[in-house]
Amino acid sequence: MMRRLYTLMCMTAATLLLMAQQPHPERYYLSGTGLENTKTWKFYCTKGQHSGKWGKIQVPCNWELQGYGDYTYGRYYKTKGGVASNEEGTYRYSFKVPTAWKGQKVKIVFDGVMTDTKVTINGKSAGEMHQGGFYRFSYDITDLVDYKKTNELEVHVAKESANKSVNAAERKADWWLYSGIYRPVWLETTPQNAMDYVVVSAKADGKMTVGVDFAGDVKGYSLSASVKSLADGKVLSSNAGSTVSTSVKSNERLIWKTSWDKPKTWDPEHPNLYVVKLVLKDANNEIVQTKEIRTAFRTLEFFEKDGLYLNGTRLIVKGVNRHTFWPEGGRTTSHALSLQDAKLVKEMNMNAIRSHYPPDEHFLDVCDSIGILYMDELAGWQNSYDSNIGPKLVEEMIKRDVNHPCIMIWSNGNEGGWNNSLDKLFAKYDYLQQRHVVHPWADFNELDTHHYPAYLTGVGRFVNGYKVFMPTEFMHAMYDQGGGAGLRDFWERWMTSPYFAGGFIWAFCDEAIARTDKKGILDSDNSNAPDGLLGPHREKEGSFYAVRESWSPIQIKPMHVTSNFIGDFFVTNEYLFTNLSECTMKYKVLSCGAPLSGNTENKEIAAGDVKLPSIAPGETGKAHFDVPSALQQGDVLALEAFNKNGESICNWSYPIHLVEKYFDKSISKGVVAGSVGAAQNNMADATKNDSEIVLKGGNMTVTFNAENGMIKKILSEEKEIPFNNGPVPVGMKMKYDAAKSYINTVTIKDADKRERLTAGATYNCNAAVYCAKYLGAADSIVWTLTNDGLLYMDAVLLNRASGGGGFDDAFTDDEVYNLGLTFSYPEANCSGMKWFGKGPYRVWKNRLPGTNYGVWHKDYNNTITGESFENLIYPEFKGYHANLYWATLESKTTPFTVYAHNDGIYFRVFTPEEPKGRADGKPTMPEFPQGDISFLLDIPAICSFKPIKQQGPQSQPGNIRIKKGDEGVRINLMFDFRQK
Repeated sequence: MMRRLYTLMCMTAATLLLMAQQPHPERYYLSGTGLENTKTWKFYCTKGQHSGKWGKIQVPCNWELQGYGDYTYGRYYKTKGGVASNEEGTYRYSFKVPTAWKGQKVKIVFDGVMTDTKVTINGKSAGEMHQGGFYRFSYDITDLVDYKKTNELEVHVAKESANKSVNAAERKADWWLYSGIYRPVWLETTPQNAMDYVVVSAKADGKMTVGVDFAGDVKGYSLSASVKSLADGKVLSSNAGSTVSTSVKSNERLIWKTSWDKPKTWDPEHPNLYVVKLVLKDANNEIVQTKEIRTAFRTLEFFEKDGLYLNGTRLIVKGVNRHTFWPEGGRTTSHALSLQDAKLVKEMNMNAIRSHYPPDEHFLDVCDSIGILYMDELAGWQNSYDSNIGPKLVEEMIKRDVNHPCIMIWSNGNEGGWNNSLDKLFAKYDYLQQRHVVHPWADFNELDTHHYPAYLTGVGRFVNGYKVFMPTEFMHAMYDQGGGAGLRDFWERWMTSPYFAGGFIWAFCDEAIARTDKKGILDSDNSNAPDGLLGPHREKEGSFYAVRESWSPIQIKPMHVTSNFIGDFFVTNEYLFTNLSECTMKYKVLSCGAPLSGNTENKEIAAGDVKLPSIAPGETGKAHFDVPSALQQGDVLALEAFNKNGESICNWSYPIHLVEKYFDKSISKGVVAGSVGAAQNNMADATKNDSEIVLKGGNMTVTFNAENGMIKKILSEEKEIPFNNGPVPVGMKMKYDAAKSYINTVTIKDADKRERLTAGATYNCNAAVYCAKYLGAADSIVWTLTNDGLLYMDAVLLNRASGGGGFDDAFTDDEVYNLGLTFSYPEANCSGMKWFGKGPYRVWKNRLPGTNYGVWHKDYNNTITGESFENLIYPEFKGYHANLYWATLESKTTPFTVYAHNDGIYFRVFTPEEPKGRADGKPTMPEFPQGDISFLLDIPAICSFKPIKQQGPQSQPGNIRIKKGDEGVRINLMFDFRQK
């Protein structure tokens, strides 16, 4: 099913942005072009699955994903006795060469093979063995091909390299180790006298420089150039018209400068692309060769103790680290997958990507087309290539990628995996632009790329550093722990520095591979590869939405919808190149029902446009919409912003009525309707003996333990509802005071300030009351069971002076993680949840962004984030949920609904399971309260690689001080356990 969905996705995505793929008419493919387009070759594997016999294989592919060889994760050496699989493979393929190519040069090109590669054509060697698995290489096979018969290609590939530095740089790394011909293979033909290596540099002011290295003898030839827009085909003009020409006076490198009028510049928000058409003519004015190169007019500059600039604007990159990966393909992907991933990156409001090696060519094509900056990196995961192989690979990387306008920086290795002697080679091949070179995680070349900085980042770096600061890895997202948690804290802190240039979150997606040797199960090698903001098939985790909101280019200043709200609110433009007038925004007013009101859906009752101010990047202005008459009849104001292309930027929502008013407006109407008959026919009753306190009302019976004040049993028409063993204090101390506790039977009247129903109702409600008194944090918890069977809980948390009895430290000024009350309810009884509050994703204290107010629903699931690959369901069911209004815990046997009557309550639903494969058995989440269902006023933050104490303010534990004379805080709830 997943493969069918993937195929459909590829077919659909391929039609979305055809111009994102650079045309390659010069290629004659011997393989397919990607994962969904392959060709069958013959194959022999020496070890592992299906080894020792000739079979068939699809090319391109990683042979493990085709059922050959063995799987190894690159941190095998961390396990005692661990070794890497080292099988070898031999490919064979027959092909014919077009007779029209006679007299031309013929090359065979491999876009990527892992790892050591020997090539023969018709039994003869095509050249020296190639080493290095992430790079394009080729052989001149002009003298080896036969135009009269079928040619035989044989490719021998060794998974492990004979070069120790290649293995150290590429294959002792934090990723799956793949093998084989995983990128396309093709033939190319060129004239004997031709353009060879062509470099184009086009500046924002229209000035263009073309550098050409030639093959053969081109003296006396001429070269012409024209430039047209890729979007609409319009041709640019120059002083000499739409085509300019120059003579080729020698076979040496040609540096040719031209200038073009009024080009549209390229930036991540306006990715305007052009095609430079170069035509080489011989002395007789006959066309010898034509090349078309995609380019863009943009000026990229780096200034020490200042920043990285694009078209005169200082860049702040919002980036992510991404590997080339798909579960059923390994490192073999496709243009359609590249487009999908790039669009997901843009959906998170990111503008930059980094990876640990050169990506697929089509991924850079897509980044050029839709506007994503790219840091292109020479592989080297904590170990570097030696000085023999390294220079060859730098040349191969840059010669393939040099003309992509998306590339902003070159990177030499990662985390110590750099060979300093290679640094100078980047400028040698990128000789026109000479883009900046970095060593990721190091303070090098005036750019500090420190990995996983703390909030304050330490002396000598951010706190009092004077280097441009751009962490190339931060906010580690393992098991969805911290990719987005506290992100806004970090961002606002770092944005205070004029040297800040942005950063790259680790990482884009979980890399769980489909194991052909284990019946297709997805395997992330325990905790090694579940590092993503998305799942392996790009399932959106909670952090995806947290990043999307935190990095939204439109930021809304804190606002609250009151009865005096006139439709004004402040917005900040955090785009780099876009005036806010290019964007649009819409509003909706939603009415959110409740079970007692007979409606539990979101209903749109008003909608319209928001007028955004015309403000430049970095400015703040006032947005406005005309408030509809229905506003105060609604419950949620929802806002959504769109970019100039009509694509959604972000969603926000705001309660129109806080919980107490919503309760009075929406819920108590149902209470009143259900109470009229009950008040006439049933009388509530409260009784007490030495062991039990029993409240009866309607068809409900609630029994408390007289020794500790906790719920012992709840019966609805003699059916037991297993909600019990509470309230248990969380994050505070309280001791039940039996001597001061009491019961009563009362009539709650309209004028009674203690009643929880609606003011102005015309009825009296009989109720049984149990007032449980405490020493310590709680003054009292008043339980009220009305004669219609509704149970109210009013927990009053007062000051320390009211405690006593050894509980004077019930509230402290320092660390509060969880604070509230908890109960038991069997997880096995639960089938789902519907609630009004923030959703649909669970939250942590420092990961509230990305959730919105509304009525939400999700079926029960036991998803373990980053591990439940056999049944990966998002949003996860279990955990904390913010800003409870009401929630129905669905069950086939014992459902119930709880309604909040005060604001700021977190609703904890069960305890998420820890990943079984977590490192060293260490917990990935902070400890949850005991019990199953909790109502909390504070919850913990989730850490992001660094300890919580090194995170920002929103990640820190809470504190609470309630002084004498304060009203204190409450947890005020109403439960409906009635079985309908």
